[in-house]
Amino acid sequence: MKKEKVLIMGACGQIGVELTLALRKLYGADNVIASDIREAQHPLLEGTGPYYTLNAMDAAATLALIKKENITQVYLLAALLSATGEKDPKRAWDINMQSLLQVLDIAVQEKLTKVYWPSSIAVFGTTTPKQDTPQKTIIEPRTVYGISKYAGELWCQYYNQRWGLDVRSLRYPGLISWKSEPGGGTTDYAVEIYHEALKHGKYTSFLSEGTYLPMMYMDDAIRATIELMEAPEEKIKSRMAYNLSAMSFSPKEIAEAIRKHIPGFQIDYAPDFRQQIADGWPQSIDDSAARADWGWKHEFDLEKMTADMLLHLKEQLQTV
Repeated sequence: MKKEKVLIMGACGQIGVELTLALRKLYGADNVIASDIREAQHPLLEGTGPYYTLNAMDAAATLALIKKENITQVYLLAALLSATGEKDPKRAWDINMQSLLQVLDIAVQEKLTKVYWPSSIAVFGTTTPKQDTPQKTIIEPRTVYGISKYAGELWCQYYNQRWGLDVRSLRYPGLISWKSEPGGGTTDYAVEIYHEALKHGKYTSFLSEGTYLPMMYMDDAIRATIELMEAPEEKIKSRMAYNLSAMSFSPKEIAEAIRKHIPGFQIDYAPDFRQQIADGWPQSIDDSAARADWGWKHEFDLEKMTADMLLHLKEQLQTV
């Protein structure tokens, strides 16, 4: 059996940091190569294993690194997210699409065993059913991020059908973590609110109080990613991207959960351009295909996540 050696592109991002650490525990530190366009490593990655500065748009450098390190799997996480992407749509499209197509071509050329590329609930739009959004449904995204993710899903499916490339993907909901900073997404309020609750006891939400969005604690997202990639190939029946879900809540409900731990916490609302993006997304997701095909099951709900977030962030603030 071929020994797996993994390259993570975009390792300093919100998902990348924790996924790198988790994969190093699974495969061993020297078998998981972290890379990002930033020269400085993320503090959480320092000293935990190999790190390279790599621009995901540089196909030649990517190929050279894959050859040098005898890479067998690539996790391509580099991307411009929803809110950031709307500030420069053409750049977001170029980064999100070019990096993917380059990796897919290299994967076929070098006969890599697997490729992971994340999708998002941003693929859905105003015409998509908002409640229990199905795995297969109307998909008409309204942001360049969503457009690029849907196009990417189709490319992943195409490379699997034409060249047999084992490429896998998840449609992440909003992700919440205490270990890494928000990355410019529309759901980032659900990370910022915990920080502000502990630091200042108040928060101004850029989404309205009743805006429901699908969310997931990062621990569940990392576990789902690894479980998907570790699942036997015959269990992977969707070659676009699997719906993934854990919970749905509004800014008002997350504030109420925080008040159980910080009674004086105050929240007000000042919706900005991100409100329009959120209004085009589902309020809840049907991920029964992932649960049936490869056994996905979430562990964290809003109450459990809130307790864990506040516990770890308190410890983090005390050490600063």
